[in-house]
This record gives sequence, C-alpha cells and structure tokens, in this order.
Amino acid sequence: MATPERRLLLEFEKPLVELEAQIQQVRDKSSELGVDVAEQVRQLEQRAAQVRREIFSQLTPGQKLQVARHPRRPSTLDYIQAISDEWMELHGDRRGTDDPAIVGGVGRVDGQPVVLLGHQKGRDTKDNVLRNFGMASPGGYRKAMRLMDHADRFGMPILTFIDTPAAWAGVDAEKFGQGEAIACNLREMFRLNVPIICTVIGEGGSGGALGIGVGDRVLMFEHSVYSVAPPEACAAILWRDAQKAPQAAESLKITATDLQRLGIIDEILAEPVGATHSDPVQAADSLKTAILRHLNELQAMSGAERRELRYQKFRRMGVFTQAS
Repeated sequence: MATPERRLLLEFEKPLVELEAQIQQVRDKSSELGVDVAEQVRQLEQRAAQVRREIFSQLTPGQKLQVARHPRRPSTLDYIQAISDEWMELHGDRRGTDDPAIVGGVGRVDGQPVVLLGHQKGRDTKDNVLRNFGMASPGGYRKAMRLMDHADRFGMPILTFIDTPAAWAGVDAEKFGQGEAIACNLREMFRLNVPIICTVIGEGGSGGALGIGVGDRVLMFEHSVYSVAPPEACAAILWRDAQKAPQAAESLKITATDLQRLGIIDEILAEPVGATHSDPVQAADSLKTAILRHLNELQAMSGAERRELRYQKFRRMGVFTQAS
C-alpha cells in the first residue's frame, strides 16, 4: 500500500522517487552490515539533487499546471501567516454572506499596516468542499471589495493572492450576480488610491482570478499558471475532449515565462528546487522580499500616479486588429 507521501507524487517525479528509494536501501544495508557508505550516499544525493533540478527546469505547461494544483502547495493563509508580523481575519460581505473561498483581513508586513486577501483552497476533501475548491461565489468577491475599500479609506496597501481554477459557475452563483460582482471589482480596483500588489501563488483561472487581480504590480511564482480558462474547459470547448487539456495548456500560454513576455505580469518569483511545496519557508521569504521592494517603489508615487499606472498597464494588454 502506497504511503500518503507517495500518493502526492506527480508522474514526472518518478525518476527522483527511484533514486531516493535507492538511497534509503543503501542506508538500510549499511545499518545491517555495519559498513560505512557515507561516500556512496553523498554521491547518490548529489545525483538526486541534479535530477530534481533537471526535472523542474524542463516542465511542460501541462506539468506546471499539475505543480500549481499540488495539494501541498502553500495557500493564501500559509503565506499570510508566514509574511505578516500580525494578522486578523475579517469576515462577511455585509450583505448576508461570508464566502470561505476568499479570506482576508488586516495585518502588518515588516511593520507596515496592510490589507491581505486571496483565494483559499482546502488541504483535504472535507476542507475543499467547505471552501468550494477555492472557487468564490459573488459574496466572496463582494467581501474582497469591502476589504479593499477599507484599505483605501485608511491608506493601507492591498496585497492579493490568486489561487483558483475559476469563479464558481453554479446556478446560485448566477442567480446572485457572479458576473456583476466580478465586473464591479474590476471597475472599482482601478479607482483605488493605495498600492495594489497581486501575486499568482498557484492557479489563476479566468474571471475568478481577475476579480482580485487588478494591481499596480502583478507577480507570479515560477511554476504557477494564469489563464483565461482552465485548460480542461478550453479543451472541452475547442475540441470537445477534456483529455486534450495538455494541448490546450500549451496553446493558452499559461506559464509565467509566456505571460511576462506578453506583458501580463511584471515579475517571476523563483521557486525552491522541487517547487514551493518542497520548501514553503524559502518561498515565503522570496515573496515577502519582492512585495516589500515593490511597495517601496509604489509608495514613492502619488495616488493619481498609481491609478494612471494601473490603467495604462491593463490598457496595453492584448493586440487589436481590424479586418479589411
């Protein structure tokens, strides 16, 4: 029977697993026979480190999607707790709902008062059901907007963390105004005076990501993805076959490298070898350093300058052609 750790391994990590199993076998044998195998173990560990680097430096878009969805990848709450000096979660959209798929509140980062918010997935099946797999309802986006208005009123920078396959697409979501709630956030985020830094920490999907994604700076972890639609949905629409998701992932240009080249994001945050779930502390340190650097730059500007920067940033996205 597979161990829990083994069940979380991705298909492309198999060569690494075999090496690690070999290292453990050598150690077990040395204990039984009382033989010094330190040199052999050192060589095997070096080989394993090399294989890990090779694997994670050559991931396809489809494989990056798997990494972005890894159940142990750090979540919004993980990063908030790691980078903030203190933190208090705030609840409710003041219209009768409190969507657990979006969390947010006030805190301090390096002594600076900020508002932090983002999508929150679960760690197990029960938690994922509670948080609807990070797919927010209209109430979630209205809660986020309430917190951002609070930040603007009190002059606190806004830090958002994006990690969702898409907004919730259920009947009730449409009934309670999903499209209107996201559109309202897109409009209102452009008028805010305070600095806004958005970071794609896992999966950024469709309007569900954009609902908290209008920022002066948009950062993205190296193995995260950001897309107009989940590749499975795209494949189902274009080819009527969700199994062609890897092909769709390639065509959609969902990787950080592609998106930086297209001008969608501003900075790629390097991940530890083996991705953020292999060393969450190092990932959080990298994120905090980048956020503080961008905050220093943005706080040197006036509110009007930031609004204009934000507006022009998004106006430059995309290419328009006119048919003759």
